[in-house]
Amino acid sequence: MTKRTARGTGARLTDTAGALAAKADLKGRTQARAADIKDRAGALSVQLREGAAKAGHQAQGRAMKGGHSAQEQMAKARHTFQEHALRTGHAVQERAGHAGHLATQKAAGAGHAVEDRVAQPARMAVRALVRLPRPVLFAGAATAVAVAVGALRRRRRS
Repeated sequence: MTKRTARGTGARLTDTAGALAAKADLKGRTQARAADIKDRAGALSVQLREGAAKAGHQAQGRAMKGGHSAQEQMAKARHTFQEHALRTGHAVQERAGHAGHLATQKAAGAGHAVEDRVAQPARMAVRALVRLPRPVLFAGAATAVAVAVGALRRRRRS
């Protein structure tokens, strides 16, 4: 054997011995594998946290959107209710005004009918009394009622 061949064989044996030593280093390989798994687990943990945060933000956004939608619907319903109430109030007010106007007309007609039946001196007295202030008018009305009651009692006795 030549020196060259011996050196080549020696180099190959050294490489083979190094490979065998590396394979035999179970503790080193296990530590390297554990470090690799630990790195992957850390990356996966970060991804999971990011996904959870994103899902939380999305849920919060949907909840806010739902809350705003509910507020808008409530405001719209309140506005519609107010419009209906306003229309109903106006309709009632209009009918009450019409009924009041009709009652005033009927009272005026009844007053004119009574006025036509009452003698001229009594009409003049009523017109004069209507022009007086309310307390005097009430006192006069009370006196007239008292006189009428007295006259009716005298007629019954006779």
